Amino acid sequence: MRTLIIIPARAGSKGLPGKNTKLLGGKPLIAYSIEFALAVKGADDVICISSNDDDVLKITADYGLDLPFKRPEELASDSASSNDVIMHALNCYEAKGEFFDAMLLLQPTSPFRTMEDFDRLKEQFTDDCEMAVSVKNVKENPYFSMFEENPEGYLQKSKKADFSTRQECPPVFAYNGSMYLVKVSSLKKSGLHGLSNIKKMVMPAERSVDIDTMMDWIIAEYILAF
Repeated sequence: MRTLIIIPARAGSKGLPGKNTKLLGGKPLIAYSIEFALAVKGADDVICISSNDDDVLKITADYGLDLPFKRPEELASDSASSNDVIMHALNCYEAKGEFFDAMLLLQPTSPFRTMEDFDRLKEQFTDDCEMAVSVKNVKENPYFSMFEENPEGYLQKSKKADFSTRQECPPVFAYNGSMYLVKVSSLKKSGLHGLSNIKKMVMPAERSVDIDTMMDWIIAEYILAF
């Protein structure tokens, strides 16, 4: 299975400006994902950093990685989706005659994934699976503690149920943003958000930190310190 490993790292974060190149534990945040990609890369796999940030591209070059393109500015706006970025990268490689069976998306804002996590992710990526994705357990539960506002302005449970305690409710999960392993054929057919056969790989809270704000950054520094 030939895999395109994509690390998307646009400039212009509003929650935490310059976060991809900000030093965490003495090295740029994006370096954690680059080093992980190098560790899991197979002989035929390719690592692609999709960025419009010159500082990110310089770090990429420092690691000896090829720079196939600089991401177009229209794909670096708040309105550009992850699917747009992924398909742009795949199309750029296919235009050069390079084709892939799978795509591994590594968000640079999730620095704490491990090789064990990746091995467990691959175990979920069976023939009938369109995507294996890393998730975290969440305390909030739509059967018990999550609500939506009805047309009259009153809160109602997101999912109607008669559970008396949270422990009785079915467990729920949230993508933690760390890893997405997807079949390219399914991506082309349905897009990242239209996939059906999805399997989970649960990561613990301490490895599910997704850095988007200064508070997230402080938590990441605390985890590194211990």
